[in-house]
Amino acid sequence: MNALFPDLVVNGETVPSARIAAETQNHDGPQGKPGVAWRKAANALAVRTLLLQEARKRGIDARVQEVGPGQFETEEEALVRGLLEQAVRVARPTDAAVRAEWERDPLRFRSPPLWEVSHILVACDPRDAEARDAAQARATDLTGQALGNPKGFPALAASASDCGSKSSGGSLGQLSPGDTVPEFEAVLRGLTDGAITAEPVLTRHGWHIIKMDALAEGAVLPFASVRDKIADAMEKTSWAKAAKSFVETLAADAEITGADLRTPVRYAQVP
Repeated sequence: MNALFPDLVVNGETVPSARIAAETQNHDGPQGKPGVAWRKAANALAVRTLLLQEARKRGIDARVQEVGPGQFETEEEALVRGLLEQAVRVARPTDAAVRAEWERDPLRFRSPPLWEVSHILVACDPRDAEARDAAQARATDLTGQALGNPKGFPALAASASDCGSKSSGGSLGQLSPGDTVPEFEAVLRGLTDGAITAEPVLTRHGWHIIKMDALAEGAVLPFASVRDKIADAMEKTSWAKAAKSFVETLAADAEITGADLRTPVRYAQVP
């Protein structure tokens, strides 16, 4: 035990430091301040330990379930799930509550957009710093040419792109959410009709100059078609709040050292 990495003890049960150290990989923190990730990991394991203690106290008997193809819960995960299924229950939101949520801003509920896109790719391996920088310089020059002559984008793509779409002037056709890598799609969501990216966009494939040839915003969906989706989201939010309250109740009655479940970790609190 030391001031930076104190022992974690929950109701007399000591959590091994090795387990906290392993958990830190799941938590971020500023460079040079390892105590931040450690404190977050300790808090997470304190919660997990409280839940496991409560599950055993209640005699929870939960069978391990498959959570994905060939992937199964651990016994501890099954116990926590079984406890929460028993202890945390929320009512399905009423139709009136769901409609009120929809009426608050119907524009939030749209069908997926449709993007007609062209691009110029300057291929590189982003992990190779030298190649990445060289490709960025070339992509920056091509961006300037594209912005200076938007109508010439197809010809520029045909002569300069490293993508097979160069044969069709850089056209990728019509795209919907999920059709491209996330970093490319994130840019599409911010482009207006006819716009060209002001700076090259880096993805796992290299640098892109992207042109939005046409944009079709998704239509606002009627209440009947989104009612169940809204209800599911509202129920999930209510369940999360109830689960948080349940954990807070357990923590209030527990004796815990080496973690603080009352307040969020602040960088300034940890050396």
